[in-house]
Amino acid sequence: MYHFFAEPSQIGKSEIVIMGSDVNHIKNVLRMKAGEELAVYDGAYREYRCRIGSFSEEAVILEILEETVQQQELASKLYLFQGLPKGDKMELIVQKAVELGAYEIIPVSTKRSVVKLDEKKKAARQKRWQAIAESAAKQSARGMIPRVAPVMTLQEAFAYAAGFDKNLIPYELERDMAATKQILAGLQEGMSIGVFIGPEGGFDEEEVAQAKARGISPVTLGRRILRTETAGLCILSLLMFALERE
Repeated sequence: MYHFFAEPSQIGKSEIVIMGSDVNHIKNVLRMKAGEELAVYDGAYREYRCRIGSFSEEAVILEILEETVQQQELASKLYLFQGLPKGDKMELIVQKAVELGAYEIIPVSTKRSVVKLDEKKKAARQKRWQAIAESAAKQSARGMIPRVAPVMTLQEAFAYAAGFDKNLIPYELERDMAATKQILAGLQEGMSIGVFIGPEGGFDEEEVAQAKARGISPVTLGRRILRTETAGLCILSLLMFALERE
């Protein structure tokens, strides 16, 4: 079943009005017809199973068949602080992080980030990444669209994560797998958890020392060196498995 999102203002007691780019997608890309069913999420964990009633030039009118509380979301909130990578790697990272249950993705400029964005480019990239997050949320039947935050400095990211229940920083020089397993085993459903991933070349030693000074726990992802686009997805997978509802 195809999945879409709607603003609360579009949702009535018995019908939902789909507008914007989704109208063209439903009509001309998916070629759906009146009478076919689809699912709509309100971004606040409610799911509506709907039947297409009618089309207009600017809207698709849906009849609500069933309303349920959505159960796809993790009980915990996972925040991915991703060091800015080169090229279009961030697009892949955003897409897969959303599929793996990330609640928010925060791009971070670090010492070893090769990419340097001016304010205009930051805004354009954020808009692009947010669109990818929305598409991935639809594809993976998320109950909400994860936010892609504006690009932050590492110090801003540290401050943003200060109130979380737990923060982790995978680090290639960390070798204590037993300690890492103990940290992961201690995570509980309902926690807010931040994960800091460096860009190509990783974090430098001073940045890791600053993270440790702020109570961020270094962890290892094994003996192999992972690419930046792999490391975050690796630990998100571990966290999803550990924190997924039964």
